[in-house]
Amino acid sequence: MLRKTGIGIQDFEKIVKTNNFYVDKTLFIKEWWENNDEVTLITRPRRFGKTLNMNMTERFFSLKYAGQGEIFEGLNIWKEEKYRALQGTVPVISFSFANVKENTFEKAKIRICQILADLYYRNQQLNDRKFLIDKESAYFERISEKMDDTDAAICVHKLCDFMCRYYGKKPLILLDEYDTPMHEAYVNGYLDEIVSYMKNFFNSTFKTNQFFERAILTGITRVSKESIFSDLNHLEVISTTSKKYADAFGFTQQEVSAALEEFGTSDMEESVKDWYDGFTFGNKTDIYNPWSIINFLDEKKLSAYWANSSSNSLVSKLIREGSRSLKVTMEDLLEGGTLRAKIDEQIVFSQLECNELAIWSLLLASGYLRVEECIFDSYDGRREYVLKLTNKEVKQMFQNMIEGWFQNYTPEYGDFIKALLSDNIKAMNHYMNKVALQTFSSFDTGKKLSESAEPERFYHGFVLGLIVELSDRYVISSNRESGFGRYDVVIKPKCSAVSPSDRQEAVWDAVIIEFKVYDAEDEQTLKDTVKAALLQIEEKRYSAALEAEGIAGERIRKYGFAFEGKKVLIGSK
Repeated sequence: MLRKTGIGIQDFEKIVKTNNFYVDKTLFIKEWWENNDEVTLITRPRRFGKTLNMNMTERFFSLKYAGQGEIFEGLNIWKEEKYRALQGTVPVISFSFANVKENTFEKAKIRICQILADLYYRNQQLNDRKFLIDKESAYFERISEKMDDTDAAICVHKLCDFMCRYYGKKPLILLDEYDTPMHEAYVNGYLDEIVSYMKNFFNSTFKTNQFFERAILTGITRVSKESIFSDLNHLEVISTTSKKYADAFGFTQQEVSAALEEFGTSDMEESVKDWYDGFTFGNKTDIYNPWSIINFLDEKKLSAYWANSSSNSLVSKLIREGSRSLKVTMEDLLEGGTLRAKIDEQIVFSQLECNELAIWSLLLASGYLRVEECIFDSYDGRREYVLKLTNKEVKQMFQNMIEGWFQNYTPEYGDFIKALLSDNIKAMNHYMNKVALQTFSSFDTGKKLSESAEPERFYHGFVLGLIVELSDRYVISSNRESGFGRYDVVIKPKCSAVSPSDRQEAVWDAVIIEFKVYDAEDEQTLKDTVKAALLQIEEKRYSAALEAEGIAGERIRKYGFAFEGKKVLIGSK
């Protein structure tokens, strides 16, 4: 009987018992147990089966499920004789920070305390006077969503102690999505507070705690030891470049091929590969995102399932507010290019605003970039990676995200594009001033948004918008060498060498754009700034590269964009 796809089910028992599609990852249990690491942190992109594997691990080991090993019958772990004896023999503390997505520190604290208090509510049997003295029982009773910071920091440590006494065994600790509070805190502006709060919790739970057997933490990123895991020197970190557990999260090519055959879609295998393949973990290449594959098996059509499955607010913020060079690199990536960078797999959130390498590291850890090549630098002993957008699904996500920057603020952006292509200067000025007025602030990373803010972030974001809007008909590039300098933007029709025939000629012209900021010392008005921009196009011979490709001079339009704060004046030559 054909299995059901069961979208979004993260309960291992429910998946197995209701005949839902499941790729057997139970040997993760064996690999983890035999590695014998005390604290294991596994980082993988979202929707890669982290939560399901954690639930599976709890279901296998927990005393709650003693004598219920039949759920694993027929699966790989049950073929290992000695592991059958381990099933249901260990107390387990399992919780998740996946839902800590609050917009203030105080709300985040309350949510974390609710999650921790639930652990105590589910283990009321431990509050037994045969094992706890009066002060400990009183501590047990005051654990709640309103507990103070000291009680919250040590509550899992104390729960391990209580379990040891009650069961005579040290528990396992399973913490899923440990880094979600830090991601949300960065986006919402309370990172320092949450780091200090979580640092005390992690230190108490995993460093000074002699009452637990082993622990697994999962997340998207490896947060810097200095900021979170202070002195936690026994942490075994499994990042996307690690060989351990390389095929335990995500689907391999063999697993995807078998799934496509089972669901009668083998004829679409090449397209599925193009859209959803591209992830590399350790020495395992051709890893697919499980969420996308399961949704494809259900819908039997190609779409951006994973990329659109949750908020990309952090990634959007970093790119939208990023520097000119970051946006230029994004332009290259969207056009199918690559990036060469040294990656630091320890994410330091405080560096994201000032260190582009930290941003590329985050995008790699999050699954938006893939490793094309690894190059060892013998000079400093670090590795450089050649990176590329992971696949078609990720490219579409970025395109949708960039479109949203403008569409969320103003519908005039599309009207401006039409005016640009039809060489309507009056309309270009009208719509561009509306676009700049409504969207400029979102590209300004300064603490005080001002009329004098440097417009580079805005107009390079604007270029990314052009790439998304026009990429089917035009090649858009910026900051490239031509003639005697570097132009700001060139828009080149993909059919530039072909006669326009019955099409409107203006639509198929090439375009050069030069941006200039009004300088009160050298220019009296914005018109002077426009003239300076147009003069630079001529003097630097920015049209040389286009002419070398056979585009006639009369088919190359030149525009000067002059900025004074959020005010824009456009002129042409």
